[in-house]
Amino acid sequence: MRLAGPGAVFDTRFATLRLHPGGGHVWMLARAVGQQQATLACLFGETAQGLLIVLITRRAVITAGAAGAVAAAGAPPRVFMRCVACQYDGMVDPRAGQPAAAEDLVDVAKLVTAYYAVHPDPGEAVQRVSFGTSGHRGSAFTATFNEDHILATTQAICEYRAGQGIDGPLYLGADTHALSEPAQVSALEVLAANGVHVLVDARGGYTPTPAVSRAILAHNASGQGPRADGIVVTPSHNPPSDGGFKYNPPDGGPAGTDITRQIQDRANELLAEGLKTVRRIPYARAAAAETTGTFDFLDEYLSALGQVVDLAAIKGAGVRIGADPLGGASVAYWGELGERYGLNLNVVNPDVDATFRFMTLDWDGKIRMDCSSPYAMASLIGRQHEFTIATGNDTDSDRHGIVTPDAGLLNPNHYLAVAIDYLYRHRDGWPAAAAVGKTLVSSSMIDRVAEGLGRALLEVPVGFKWFVPGLLDGSVAFGGEESAGASFLQRDGSVWTTDKDGIILALLASEITAVTGYSPSQLYAGLTERYGAPAYARIDTAATREQKAALGRLSPEQVTASELAGEKITAALTAAPGNGAPIGGLKVVTATGWFAARPSGTEDVYKLYAESFRGPDQLAAIQKQAQEIIAAAIG
Repeated sequence: MRLAGPGAVFDTRFATLRLHPGGGHVWMLARAVGQQQATLACLFGETAQGLLIVLITRRAVITAGAAGAVAAAGAPPRVFMRCVACQYDGMVDPRAGQPAAAEDLVDVAKLVTAYYAVHPDPGEAVQRVSFGTSGHRGSAFTATFNEDHILATTQAICEYRAGQGIDGPLYLGADTHALSEPAQVSALEVLAANGVHVLVDARGGYTPTPAVSRAILAHNASGQGPRADGIVVTPSHNPPSDGGFKYNPPDGGPAGTDITRQIQDRANELLAEGLKTVRRIPYARAAAAETTGTFDFLDEYLSALGQVVDLAAIKGAGVRIGADPLGGASVAYWGELGERYGLNLNVVNPDVDATFRFMTLDWDGKIRMDCSSPYAMASLIGRQHEFTIATGNDTDSDRHGIVTPDAGLLNPNHYLAVAIDYLYRHRDGWPAAAAVGKTLVSSSMIDRVAEGLGRALLEVPVGFKWFVPGLLDGSVAFGGEESAGASFLQRDGSVWTTDKDGIILALLASEITAVTGYSPSQLYAGLTERYGAPAYARIDTAATREQKAALGRLSPEQVTASELAGEKITAALTAAPGNGAPIGGLKVVTATGWFAARPSGTEDVYKLYAESFRGPDQLAAIQKQAQEIIAAAIG
């Protein structure tokens, strides 16, 4: 915790006092005012006045912003370091950001044994198949991700695709979690028994989500012949003890609720009847079946990569890239990418270990491969000055984290705003009418950037599936979520992927730097000068299932207040303005602020998002009133 007030004086004159500063003053000051201003201040012995607040309360994601770094009328420069917090009810674990210890590691042997030996009770709701926004997730230890779940879900997928006339190849990929390989084996046994043409990785490696989406779309591009779909075995950034299983239909994106509900309900029927009608053959027969083949996901993905990112610009500028796959599926992709395209790229951690022992602990003291978390990314942040751009991906590579020398880890909302502003100004091949896509809990900075670009804004509920139709037909050129997931069109305006792609978003940061000469964090500072500097936060609050259900049923009429934090309420929404789809919660908007509340699909909490363009004080006022409104509505 670092605290100072508006009248504080930050003195860089160590040398004139004949003291050795140790260097800490330089990098802290650089985070607030930029490297150039900090260097000049140290060389010429300047002092600075202003506000420096670095608070870690509950969970806080810290970002730095610069304001008033140039002296005016003889007054000393002013320093302003802004804290944008993402708060959780539990206090930050004292070991957050520190390397994992032996006692933090999952026992892989016991976990895999539990996958086969533990059987879920269909009578217990929490042990049934449950598809959230990213498929079914759980742990073998808690009877929420076991072989029974995978056998039932895969059979349900086979029946669904048969009913829909989907008879092309099914691309089957998996990430590096310990439960992913056993689940992939179980799935193949069912798929082969049902006569499904399955394509697995030709190199026997791991498969990023975007590589599966890309493969599906490439196969279906002609619009003729048998349609392809896919399964990715991944729990995304979840802890090592978790497993995940998601289905991508022929549009290449995450399956919509109309599809997942059918699959989920049928899978639970199969569980309830004891898997009696699940078709299955032994793995040796399934792997050798005529219907089982291979596909070089890595080569197909990397070969097309220049169609979506300007790799020549990155190479020409000599951008020094540090890529951390966080032990995930992109590890081989980053290594070959650098060699194939001659990039100055270093894979900072090429290790794959199902315990993820090389990770630093996340905010709650757990191992979690969250590339948007400053705690999980602490190792890479510690090396931020070694690279022009450093990047991280989660285990299935559908999320991104961007680290710059001048600001450390970027807030995901900040990077989305910069990416949008850059892409729509530099992609001449994109449709002139293509909209900007954002989820309704993403920063309103994106709204202001879209308006400045003269582009329409498509604001949708949480879930990348809502961007799929627009990315397919080109009516949306960029779709992004506040949770660090996004994708965008190819340079010629055609579809790239319809699922999130953390690899291209990571590479885009290097392209932006190569083309503009500025880091994404420096460009974001420019956006704040143009559009204002928002304060943004998320708070998770405990809620019963009944309260979560009540929140999902809220209507605008239940908001009786006319003002929010002293400003007139301009909208109270329970449906997304971009497509009219229910948001499963409530969003209340004013001219300079908003809040949105929605129940979690995986935990007994509701999530409160809020933002203010008038600073932290108004943000706190919005949060307080929002909690009062929600409490009155759900009890």
